[in-house]
Amino acid sequence: MTQQVNVSALNLAPVREGKSVREALQHTIRSAQAAESYGYHRFWVAEHHNMHGVASSATAVLIGQIAQATKTIRVGSGGIMLPNHAPLIIAEQFGTLAALHPNRIDLGLGRAPGTDQLTAQALRRNGQSAHDFPSLVEELRHYFTPLSANPHVRAIPGEGEDVPVWLLGSSGYSAQMAGELGLPFAFAGHFSPKQIVPALNLYYDTFKPSSVLSEPYSMIAVNGIAAESEGEAHRLATSLYQQFLSMIRNRPGKLQPAVENMDTIWSPHEEQLVMEQLSGSFIGDGKTVAQQLKEFASTLRVNEVMIQTTVYDEDKQIDSYKQIMDAWQ
Repeated sequence: MTQQVNVSALNLAPVREGKSVREALQHTIRSAQAAESYGYHRFWVAEHHNMHGVASSATAVLIGQIAQATKTIRVGSGGIMLPNHAPLIIAEQFGTLAALHPNRIDLGLGRAPGTDQLTAQALRRNGQSAHDFPSLVEELRHYFTPLSANPHVRAIPGEGEDVPVWLLGSSGYSAQMAGELGLPFAFAGHFSPKQIVPALNLYYDTFKPSSVLSEPYSMIAVNGIAAESEGEAHRLATSLYQQFLSMIRNRPGKLQPAVENMDTIWSPHEEQLVMEQLSGSFIGDGKTVAQQLKEFASTLRVNEVMIQTTVYDEDKQIDSYKQIMDAWQ
């Protein structure tokens, strides 16, 4: 019997060229409302800092706004970069969100800074680093337990709240840790496609049943863009290509409009680098993208796919959500 695969959405509140941060945040909320109406399972936003093209830096604040504007879809972080924060603060923030929106809040945790090193230093005044990730996760999880491990320091709100904790990763480190702790695992296939299979295998091989999960639960984030035709989908995807090209050139900026021909923008070598990073992408008409995603999920034995749709035109980005889910169902 084929297992049911959930479909979710990932969003970085992209700031589009010629538009404001306010417009980016408002459109992210509208995107979540659209995803909910189409039947998506969850809608996650990700923590990044010091990036002109990303408006989701105050991740918990944005999650609260999205949860308030929706009714049923799960809302969460994809993810909170835990070494940037005191675990108590995150427990209180997500405990508050869970108290306001019961059974709808997810807490995905990453160990990367989500920014450059200078900004990471500004965030991490107490000297935490990725090496502290296991102890930070343990401390955070304790704050959610009904009887806190430290009776003198308690997360209120937070203590006793049902906040599912996910580990996120783009390599095998978090995959193994998630497996050993018996936690759900989400892999960043949208920018690290070559590591998908090794990381998932490591997660499945090291998984130990826990009070959270009796068996593994995995999710893969991918780039997904659908349109009425394959040609139009690939044209829309040129905004995604430009975004990755700007990062390769170390000149990240706002999301650029689609172009007719990328050959006037990138060199053959740059094209190769961009497409290698984006090989975990599904681009075409809705029926084709949905079918490819189903085959992908089945082959990798994943429980869920999370689609990031990087499209400049706001209406066409939302239409891509609809086309994929219409074909999926």
